[in-house]
Amino acid sequence: MVAKYNGPVCKLCRREGIKLFLKGDRCYTGKCAVDRRTYAPGQHGQNKKKISDYGLHLREKQKARRVYGVLERQFRRYVGLASKARGVTGETLLRILERRLDNVVYRMGFAGSRAEARQLILHNHFAINGRKVNIPSYLLRPGDEIEVREKSRNLARFLELAEQFQGRAVPEWLSVDRQAMKGTIVRLPEREEIDTPVKESLIVEHYSR
Repeated sequence: MVAKYNGPVCKLCRREGIKLFLKGDRCYTGKCAVDRRTYAPGQHGQNKKKISDYGLHLREKQKARRVYGVLERQFRRYVGLASKARGVTGETLLRILERRLDNVVYRMGFAGSRAEARQLILHNHFAINGRKVNIPSYLLRPGDEIEVREKSRNLARFLELAEQFQGRAVPEWLSVDRQAMKGTIVRLPEREEIDTPVKESLIVEHYSR
């Protein structure tokens, strides 16, 4: 399921008060809306008010949903899967979100943002283990190989991305061959390797109410 928010994504970052990196490279420049306007959007955005415990839990959940571009129904399903698995529920939830194909494509540098990754996946530009997959929410497993399909490798956007991310670090749980435009899931990520700025324990508490 693909999130269908069509409004200004910079407002989402301002609402959460941090950079969610929803616009790719722009988030690293002086044009970032969070850097220029450090208050929430809207008429009362500059009015500071105390947030309730429920509000704190809700904000963490919304933050995670917006980072990964997941709708409420699917996010709730991920929480359910995490609660049934072994280990710490919050960390398991983040690992599930990191395993999404759109996130892995972004992490590997084959897209400038998760939103762009979803668009490229929907347009049939990627294959998993040699088979075409156009489902952004597809959950990958260790050992899976993701590649830009051969017919897409010479497209201007992929050549631009290959040049742009040539020196960018890739998480250690992933292995990437930029020249061949392919990568592999080496293992599941550890919590300290996931840079998503959320307090996952508050998310779990939110759904335990």
